[in-house]
Amino acid sequence: MKPIGPLMWEHRLIERMIALLGAELSSIAETGKIDDHFLDDVIDFFRTYADRCHHGKEEDILFRELGTKPLLAEHKAIMDGLIEDHVLARNTIERLCVARQRYMAHQGSLNDVTDCIEIIIQLYPEHIEKEDKHFFFPSLQYLSPREQDAMLAEFREFNSKLIHEIYEKVIKAREGKLE
Repeated sequence: MKPIGPLMWEHRLIERMIALLGAELSSIAETGKIDDHFLDDVIDFFRTYADRCHHGKEEDILFRELGTKPLLAEHKAIMDGLIEDHVLARNTIERLCVARQRYMAHQGSLNDVTDCIEIIIQLYPEHIEKEDKHFFFPSLQYLSPREQDAMLAEFREFNSKLIHEIYEKVIKAREGKLE
């Protein structure tokens, strides 16, 4: 398996969440209300799975390794744009969290919530297409088979550490020890 395989598989799960988020946006338009529990799940999904797990492997492993290679200007520009997309997604999810909290406390508008949802719904499909169709396969040319195998092993290690990190935080929060 190539190291882009797990990343592309993760994209399919993100796309499924985007579809659910689109349905929620339609429901909000019809009812004028949000599903607070669903938005909690959305925020957790994008913080944990899409950003920490998926973007983490891209930024901390794939992009790190590619950053040591003499990339063509075109590929360097795409990678820089992908990183900018990650930052935008991260910031938008944080804005969504605040907007949702403010709305639930009757201190913010529904439009603040839906604006964030619309950004995410537009951003991710375009971002995924850039990676799947214009970046991932060309990026393999910069990595030897040995480097690709090492990257897959690092992905597995990254995932296993992530699970422990997540639940360590859950326990610490419950114990009142979270920094």
